[in-house]
Amino acid sequence: MQRSRIGAVMGGLALCAAAGLAAAAFGFGSASASVVAKKPTTVVVKASEWKFALSKKTVPVGTVVFKVENKGKIGHDFKIDGKKTKVLAPGKSATLKVVFKKKGKFAYLCDVPGHAKLGMKGTLGVGVAAPKTPTTTPATTTTAAPGPGGTVTVDEFEYGFTLTPSTVPSGNVTFVMKNTGTVTHNFDIEGVKAGAFVDPGQTATMTVNLQAGRTYTYVCDVPYHAGEGMEGTFVPQG
Repeated sequence: MQRSRIGAVMGGLALCAAAGLAAAAFGFGSASASVVAKKPTTVVVKASEWKFALSKKTVPVGTVVFKVENKGKIGHDFKIDGKKTKVLAPGKSATLKVVFKKKGKFAYLCDVPGHAKLGMKGTLGVGVAAPKTPTTTPATTTTAAPGPGGTVTVDEFEYGFTLTPSTVPSGNVTFVMKNTGTVTHNFDIEGVKAGAFVDPGQTATMTVNLQAGRTYTYVCDVPYHAGEGMEGTFVPQG
């Protein structure tokens, strides 16, 4: 009788152990056995002059891995939620892991001085839709004014400008901006209008109205370029 009772107990324990293994195998049992870690979200970030292109503009709450690639011609970095990459040389890349614990809209930018001002910034939506990028129509200057007007060619290079002809007329003047250098430049007549950022070998135009006898200052808005010599003045002739 004693042996039969012991056998029954041992058999019951074996059945319980088998049931526990089966429950674990099919995802039943304790709460900890059913918890599955959430995979991080990957966002590819391509940086260039003067913008970021993100593969995703909206991500879920949780861990996000940013794979940042510098597709530009000068150094850039990527900063979001207090974390940032190092400044990446052209062609280099880096990975930045950020844990977002709540929903919201998070600003990102290039932290190199002057780059965000030129357009290297945006907003990432975490658990919410990212704001739409507003579309704007570039302003043009067409107001007539006394003066002969005409066309002036502007050669942009490292580090200076050449204006042809060197004497700028008054009135409506069209500037043909040619980048003959090896990095991006622009031609900004301060207080009047800033020309487009022009890549090497490319051309852009802008038309502005200039007053005879007034002194105008022009610069390149790319950080540090004006300090290297890309600045000057002219006085239009009527």
